[in-house]
Amino acid sequence: MSHTIEQKVLDTFQHIHENGEISWEEEKTTAYIKDILEANGCETITFDDCTGVVGKYGDFSKGLPVVAIRADIDALWQEIDGVFQPNHSCGHDAHTAMVLGALWKLNEDPTLKDKVAIKFVFQPAEEVGEGALKLVDKGVIDDVDYFYGIHLRPGTETKMGHATPVIVHGATRVMQLKLTGDDAHGGRPHLNRSAIEVGSSLVQLINNIQLDPTIPHSAKVTKFIAGGKNANIIPGNATFSIDMRAQTNDLMKELTEEVHHIIETLRTMYHANIEITKESGIVAAETDDDAIAIVSKAIERALGTDKLDKPLLTPGGDDFHYYKVNIPKIKGTMIGLGCDLGPGLHHPRMTFNHEALKNGVDVLVEAVKETYKL
Repeated sequence: MSHTIEQKVLDTFQHIHENGEISWEEEKTTAYIKDILEANGCETITFDDCTGVVGKYGDFSKGLPVVAIRADIDALWQEIDGVFQPNHSCGHDAHTAMVLGALWKLNEDPTLKDKVAIKFVFQPAEEVGEGALKLVDKGVIDDVDYFYGIHLRPGTETKMGHATPVIVHGATRVMQLKLTGDDAHGGRPHLNRSAIEVGSSLVQLINNIQLDPTIPHSAKVTKFIAGGKNANIIPGNATFSIDMRAQTNDLMKELTEEVHHIIETLRTMYHANIEITKESGIVAAETDDDAIAIVSKAIERALGTDKLDKPLLTPGGDDFHYYKVNIPKIKGTMIGLGCDLGPGLHHPRMTFNHEALKNGVDVLVEAVKETYKL
């Protein structure tokens, strides 16, 4: 990668890092990327009802396999020094810069454009698990044959200079619950159903779920709010959150059914008005051997044979996997990039070695060339 492109990638990263926008509000980020895509020979697709942009590069008239490369563009809403603000602590600024870098590097060779059909996908709202599904609904992924994503990895998972050809994310699911009842006098506990007792039972029953021990999974109550300033009131109202994780989609389905059963049990046991106010999640990775083989060769060509890591199993989630789950013909994988990332993803002061941006660009370009046998 030329020094000029390397500097452009770094400058782009810095710009997006300093101008983060949260999920579904990435208007300026979308416009910024759209201008770059069009200035570099891409036909762009944008949407009337949401953020995000897709750049079409190459020749889509020859029946070539369509390769998509995805970057997520939204920031987290996070407290830094006592102030909540958009913050790119999950690396989406880096992902965007690397995918644009791949475009710049491919564009250096004018003969390549007639040999490829690439969609550069800049997806909104990954942090809320909704952006990939939106683009699936838009139909802009229907013609994709190969789909590559890339994600920075913590130093504890992947070393600087290394990369893994597949991140095997697990499935995630979150439930928000609301218990509605009446408060009662502390001396008259027979006049209501204590929200604290209901919440205590919820915690115990969730913790007692026992499923297949050979597949990583968990369920836990992550929010429990009941009561106010007065200690002599028995609260009748509460809000709860439940976080669920499972390494496979089948086990997540089973885990979700168990949690629903527990909620129904509590309704019956306490005659309680418990409402599920929101339920959302992300599917687990469905891996593809062909895509993994292509990216493995790309990593070896870009970084060296000794820098290719084994598949990475992680309890985190990413909505990238909705593309393959919803369009099974897609041969897709997410690349994990070593970059000395610390203290950790989603930490408000997450940092990484910016030298890794070049590595990510090189791996993506080699993945494209390996796909087309260039």
